[in-house]
Amino acid sequence: MSTSVPCVDLSIVVPAYNEEHRLPPTLARLSAYLASQPLRWEIVVVDDGSRDATCAVVESAMATIPNLRLVRQTPNRGKGAAVRLGMLSARGQIRVMSDADGSMSPDQLPRLLAPLIACTAEIAIGSRYAEGAKTDVKQPLYRVLWSRLANRVIQRSLVPGVRDTQCGFKAFTAEAARALFELGRIDGWAFDLEILALARRAGYSIAEVGVEWTDDRRSRVNPLKDMWKVVREAMTIRKNLRRGVYRRGTRVLPAAA
Repeated sequence: MSTSVPCVDLSIVVPAYNEEHRLPPTLARLSAYLASQPLRWEIVVVDDGSRDATCAVVESAMATIPNLRLVRQTPNRGKGAAVRLGMLSARGQIRVMSDADGSMSPDQLPRLLAPLIACTAEIAIGSRYAEGAKTDVKQPLYRVLWSRLANRVIQRSLVPGVRDTQCGFKAFTAEAARALFELGRIDGWAFDLEILALARRAGYSIAEVGVEWTDDRRSRVNPLKDMWKVVREAMTIRKNLRRGVYRRGTRVLPAAA
């Protein structure tokens, strides 16, 4: 009996926590789009200890989506931990993280993947502020303020020059994904900052790509509560960098000056 691991070109990692309602249409759109492409692909849903029927929804979808996998994480640990588990469980030569709310249409994948396919970058991040970015609706003021404040106060100290670190649409080569997510320690909202900060220090090239996205009014972002979490986690990242905590893994990272 063969124990070989199937060769996969593209993995889509979808972290999910209590997403029984938003996840099914997202999976349907993703699978329909990917099935039309000349790629060997998989969708990896990471259930982050959901208390609803998220796992049952995915298991049901697996009957019609053969390349769909479910990875369970219990108990609930946070989006960062879920994405990390998914990235390290994925088998694709390119690994993309995409949110369960479907705010990013699958037809944006070619734009995101272009820098990696052209070998001009090892990481591509979707951006709501870079050239070419579009949205179908105007974001609520609280989300604009939350995003801009996070960018100006926090991101610039860790990943200067990147306009949008929080967009949940990022692509990594398999090598970059393994090296960076093996080092990751942040389980919550600021995991993006940690991964990108580590990528900069390890010398990976990062491309920021303007994408078209849809604002989901059902967002679970709490401007005050979640902003404080990001600030606290960003402080932890800076402390870890100064202390050389990340000096392990495929690429040894220097301590921050």
